[in-house]
Amino acid sequence: MPRFVLLLFLLAQGAQVSRLCFAAAGGTVPQEARQLLRLEESVDAMGSTYSVVIYGYDRNQMVAAMEAAFDEVRRIDHLLSNYRLNSELSEINRFAAERPVKVTPEVFRLLSKCIEISRESEGAFDISVGPLMKVWGFYRGRGRLPSKDEVAQALKKTGYQKIQLDAENRTVRFTEAGVELDPGGIGKGYAVDRMVEILKENGITSALVTAGGSSIYGLGDPNNGKGWEVKIRDPKNPRKTVAEVYLRNESLSTSGNYEKFFEAEGKIYSHIMDPRTGYPASGVLAVSVIAPKTLDSEAWTKPYFILGRQWAAKHKPKNFRVFICEDKAEQPCAWLQ
Repeated sequence: MPRFVLLLFLLAQGAQVSRLCFAAAGGTVPQEARQLLRLEESVDAMGSTYSVVIYGYDRNQMVAAMEAAFDEVRRIDHLLSNYRLNSELSEINRFAAERPVKVTPEVFRLLSKCIEISRESEGAFDISVGPLMKVWGFYRGRGRLPSKDEVAQALKKTGYQKIQLDAENRTVRFTEAGVELDPGGIGKGYAVDRMVEILKENGITSALVTAGGSSIYGLGDPNNGKGWEVKIRDPKNPRKTVAEVYLRNESLSTSGNYEKFFEAEGKIYSHIMDPRTGYPASGVLAVSVIAPKTLDSEAWTKPYFILGRQWAAKHKPKNFRVFICEDKAEQPCAWLQ
């Protein structure tokens, strides 16, 4: 069992004495009179670090819920990781160009959601960017500048239209060889949502779940206040904050050109790929999306980053909040109205 860090916030001495006397007399200690516990731990999975903070009053319940949440992200890692040869996603990538590949209901639902977002975003989100991520060196690397011919060849293997989903038989088929799914734009958000569901199933009402610091869900409220405080960093200065938000039963995801990039020929190339052109997107520095589900907030940061502020303002759902930092704007960082 992983080592857990348990921080106890003690009540005033007088309240402690009253509580002990009440318990000794055979009474039930009310929740507000018990010690509030804080439990925090992290694990590595799916190429990222997943952290969970839980507040509660029952240590055993909190520990069990934490273990169950981490078991869930490990399960998803074995399901969706394109770094694991035996994952379900890797099997799709190996065989779907040759024959229809039967998949689990869970993976079929997730791929259906990806196709839906691709259509709604006019192709700016695309789970088939695997060939582009490889040719640009962002698969297991920090990046490289490919030739125009290399980009053109990778682009021929990219496009959500090349993914055929058969709902009746629950299969996936690629229409061309070389198509490769990459879960990098949606996997963390999905994993965070699943971890939150596991925590709730185990009786947890107050928790913060983060993936790599960029996909976050705030469950409940840690101190009966505004919610979980989360700071959005300045894309040009990691020591500065450009916005502060409070999450209560909602998620926040951020994509920025500072996350993974390289410099070549005097230009910065980020890992946020425009699947339509085959080149990294430029112009926007960072996008943060607040949404009910982390899967949605993570996925939609990419189209908003690629297509920019004006497109995002026209296509933002009413239950989304979007914060965009642009390189050249009168107000560089601002919430969309």
